[in-house]
Amino acid sequence: MENEVKLTKLARCAGCGAKVGAGVLAQLLEGLPARRDPNLIVGFDKSDDAAVYRLSDELALVQTVDFFPPIADDPYRFGQIAAANALSDVYAMGGEPKIALNLMCVPEDMPAGTVQEILRGGYDKVYEAGAVIAGGHSVLDPEPKYGLSVTGFVHPDRVLTNAGAQPGDVLLLTKPLGVGVLTTAAKADLVEPELLERVYRQMATLNRAARDCMVRYRVHACTDVTGFALLGHLLEMAQGSGCRMTVETAAIDFLPQALELARMGVLPEGMYRNRSFAQDWVDPGETPLEVQDLLYDPQTSGGLLIAVHLEDADALRAELEGQVLSAQRIGTAGPWSGGARIVLR
Repeated sequence: MENEVKLTKLARCAGCGAKVGAGVLAQLLEGLPARRDPNLIVGFDKSDDAAVYRLSDELALVQTVDFFPPIADDPYRFGQIAAANALSDVYAMGGEPKIALNLMCVPEDMPAGTVQEILRGGYDKVYEAGAVIAGGHSVLDPEPKYGLSVTGFVHPDRVLTNAGAQPGDVLLLTKPLGVGVLTTAAKADLVEPELLERVYRQMATLNRAARDCMVRYRVHACTDVTGFALLGHLLEMAQGSGCRMTVETAAIDFLPQALELARMGVLPEGMYRNRSFAQDWVDPGETPLEVQDLLYDPQTSGGLLIAVHLEDADALRAELEGQVLSAQRIGTAGPWSGGARIVLR
């Protein structure tokens, strides 16, 4: 059939595992001039999920862009996952997506039906988010890629960044970890179809419900866990907030077989990049290596990492239960006076 194209075989890296490493990215951006504008609330110099620009005292624009090579062979599923991943950046800022533009790279000989299914997956997920796709841009490329430029809105006084965590905050996470390891293992046929389907469903799940819950509480910081892994994104939150984060590793939810596969050494290339970036700031304590590896595992369309006021943490977690895939209380934020930014227990 026309759509029986093994998309993942056309890409060297899959999903958010294809991202440029955080350390390399920081070097590439170093020295670039950042134009100052009093209405630019969040810009590229903030290491945040999206840009935020104040339009009025009541309205700010949230702008992001994200695309990557196939993480799934099924083109419709790939389109869904790529769209959910791009939309997540707006949710992480506390915003609501409103309009999106397609970004697509396709091989010249890719069947039209396959291209249409990728786009259909993206359209359906954007419409599920309550937004619309209004156009886009496509180029020919031997390696397929798909994603979105997304515009959303948020009140200027309710913008959530990854730099606002406060000592005493509780850290919540809304999806299990292990996506990178399992999708890597799937390329070697080491993952049963039922489990792989669960992974695909997780990646295609919007962070909309998590966002809708958290904006009703005293959330001080938020980011989504994607290509830089839990520890990479948590490090950015710790550094931006001037905090030290303590992570209770036993409280983290991992996808089935992820620990076993990590123990076997089935690890994505991006895990090593993430470890290189963050490990100098992490005190691993006695955490087993396979658990550490999963904390450095790049996630595609991962959950929201939320720093919430201690007094609101139980209520927020209770509201997240049943609304998100996994409402985990994984640690706390505390003061930092030098040394490790993240402590694993």
